[in-house]
Amino acid sequence: MSRDPDRRERARRLPRELTPAERVLWKNLRNRLFAGFKFRRQHPIGPFIADMACRACKLILEVDGETHLGQEARDEDRTKYLHQRGWLVLRFWNTEVYDELESVLEAIYRVCVERQAKKSPPHPQPLSPEAGARGAERPPHPQPLSPEAGARGEEREDQ
Repeated sequence: MSRDPDRRERARRLPRELTPAERVLWKNLRNRLFAGFKFRRQHPIGPFIADMACRACKLILEVDGETHLGQEARDEDRTKYLHQRGWLVLRFWNTEVYDELESVLEAIYRVCVERQAKKSPPHPQPLSPEAGARGAERPPHPQPLSPEAGARGEEREDQ
């Protein structure tokens, strides 16, 4: 949560004031119902409060209605600010949530999976055999000695 008490209080008040479109979308995202991804409502990030956010994926969902008409420049500035901090903002119109909910959820799912995969660190390289790591590849066994080389300590050349 934000350290600014006014913004924190405003963020606490907002979840009770969801728009109908936000309520429809939230019903599908709440309580990790959405493929196990945890979303938060009215999540404060810097000076902004995101409609919904998944911190693990650094994904923000904004559901825009008629109140956002004419605020494109403000929304663009906000998106730039959030993008500079590693967040991706997906915006959906209310009508998209109402009329194309499955498509909206599919778009969110694809982004969550993609960003989660990018965030996961690659598996570390196994330790070298010299380090004695369990399960590390062992050096190849020495070649058996030929009968002629046995006395001289030479390896067989045919292997």
